[in-house]
Amino acid sequence: MTNYAYLRVSTVLQDTEKNKLEILKFANSHKLGNVEFIEEHITSKKHYKQRLIGQLLENIKQGDVLIVPELSRLARSVSQIFEIIDMSQQKGFTLYSLKENFCTSDKTITSIVTSTVFALVAQIERELISLRTKEALHAKQLNGLKLGRPQGKGKSKLDEHKDTIIKLLNCGVPKTVIAKQFKTSTVNLYKFLNNVA
Repeated sequence: MTNYAYLRVSTVLQDTEKNKLEILKFANSHKLGNVEFIEEHITSKKHYKQRLIGQLLENIKQGDVLIVPELSRLARSVSQIFEIIDMSQQKGFTLYSLKENFCTSDKTITSIVTSTVFALVAQIERELISLRTKEALHAKQLNGLKLGRPQGKGKSKLDEHKDTIIKLLNCGVPKTVIAKQFKTSTVNLYKFLNNVA
């Protein structure tokens, strides 16, 4: 039996240490033994099969344990989360979600309802964030604010993130990762750095 813990964050600035401590505490209290952490920085927009969790679910065996901080970390939609829950039943591994206090080996109606509700809430929250972002951008356009990269020589959309970018570079974060974080190309990042040097 192997105990896995899957941690996904969408940006390099998010910290997983708190989640790791919570998972280790949970594993100790349930006498599960050692935990193997699978961690990745990737957007939730990607299907779970295109992420490390997809590879893990392909190779996970009967009797293994998978722990996640919350169900929304697993996949981007309710249907995908249900697919993973169903997979745990088919393959015979146990899935724990700490935030929802959920376990697939718990057959009670409470556990089933909990998984459904929290997965649905996570999806609705993502949709509301997307809607609010679109509405805010539309309102700015109506007020005459021009969207897109700043115009003029020497101006860059990275200007406002200068301090953060410098800190990331000093911490040894690769330029390719920084460029992806701020939704720009590596070439543009190099140009920006040459201008601020």
